[in-house]
Amino acid sequence: MNQTPERLNACYTPGNFIDTYAPGHYARVMEAEDVRTGRMVAFKVMRPEHLSDDGTPRWEARAFVSEADLLVRLAGCEAVVRLYDCGYVSSRAERPDGGEIVSFGLDIAAFREALYPAAAQQWRPYLALELLPRHHNLFYLMKPNAGNGRRRLPTEEGIDLALQFAEFLQQAHSQRIVYLDHKLEHVYWDGEKLRIIDLNSSQLIEVGTHTLDQHLARDIHNLCVGILYPIFTGLSPKKGALRPQPASQAEVEQRYADVDHLDFGVEPTLSPALQALLQQGARQELSTIEAFRAGLERIAGRHGWEFPGLHTIPALREARQRVRAGLAELRRSQQALRTARELLLEAVILDDINEDMEAELRRILAQINDALNHRVIP
Repeated sequence: MNQTPERLNACYTPGNFIDTYAPGHYARVMEAEDVRTGRMVAFKVMRPEHLSDDGTPRWEARAFVSEADLLVRLAGCEAVVRLYDCGYVSSRAERPDGGEIVSFGLDIAAFREALYPAAAQQWRPYLALELLPRHHNLFYLMKPNAGNGRRRLPTEEGIDLALQFAEFLQQAHSQRIVYLDHKLEHVYWDGEKLRIIDLNSSQLIEVGTHTLDQHLARDIHNLCVGILYPIFTGLSPKKGALRPQPASQAEVEQRYADVDHLDFGVEPTLSPALQALLQQGARQELSTIEAFRAGLERIAGRHGWEFPGLHTIPALREARQRVRAGLAELRRSQQALRTARELLLEAVILDDINEDMEAELRRILAQINDALNHRVIP
């Protein structure tokens, strides 16, 4: 590597791991402070077991360069997580608390050029990314604490999320980029705004039109099966409860390959038109994201949405406004419950409180936890 290394701690102060609820194949992710800017980031570093003994970078290392490249290409897309920096660290510990670092900022060409020299020195690639709140991660939100439970997004929010995801895929597909790695662990949602992480299994398709068309159709299939079916049912398309999905490149490509039918028996009240659209996606009958979006907009119109050339009756528009306002109140009330829980937890750990006070605090805390575990929306 041509660039002069610096001490890691002069650039970043690593904090706690933030990926424990759904560990990935490629990397570990921790929160860190960028000492140079004061910004908190998600510091994503390749797992040490993916270092090669012969000094040749394995595909896991190359995936870091690919992801950085795709993040820069898609920087204009609001849904995509922001890349702040990329480079290599010398520490071979899973959590790199010391050692040296070479930082390239957003110079992807230099990052790529240094890949082989870094591998020869047993240095690991890293990305410094926008830090998103864990409590907005859909896998984290939709996994009930109690067994045999499930949660689903309200149809209003699910349609909104799907439309924003379609906008992301339209921008990606226009650049011959396919996302592919559709799973709830990669989706963040606060009730209004979609954010998407992890493009390390995504691909820039450089081959012929027929192959590109196949990849685009598969991307829509994976969206319908891997993201939209779970958010509307609370279940995995692989039959059963939600669980972390494997993430190696081969596993990503085969994850939903055998899913060509979706079971909506558990959620029979879901719009039949929406069920039919997702079934079309599962059967790979939607060849373009524009076709998917057109179908979704027609369904959204039945739920009070309006689009150019597609109008809905006033009663549906008013109903939708009230639904949206009601969901916002539900989200505020859930946050108020979480705030109350934090206050009570701070009280219960105080020294020298008596048994009567502790018993009352624990009684209230148990009821708050019960309310949050059985909440209406994730």
